[in-house]
Amino acid sequence: MSFKPQNTEAFKTIFENNWQKIKGFEGCSSVDLLQDVNNPEIFFTYSLWQSEEHLNNYRNSELFNTVWGATKILFNAKPEAWSVKSVLV
Repeated sequence: MSFKPQNTEAFKTIFENNWQKIKGFEGCSSVDLLQDVNNPEIFFTYSLWQSEEHLNNYRNSELFNTVWGATKILFNAKPEAWSVKSVLV
């Protein structure tokens, strides 16, 4: 996610205020916020979910809608998201 420079602190506050709720959502094993070391306006969230169904339940939740609604107005570029799997086990 790429934010307007003046919005990075607002985003970090939104995430900090909701991190425990997201982490505690049914099926969420972990969630982290990462920041690009060379471009402080770029962030990544990295979350592990027990299943795609759990992730979709979160995406359809009131919690997601609240967090996303407050976050999306802060972007300076279209956000991207990926679902990935471990290749080396």
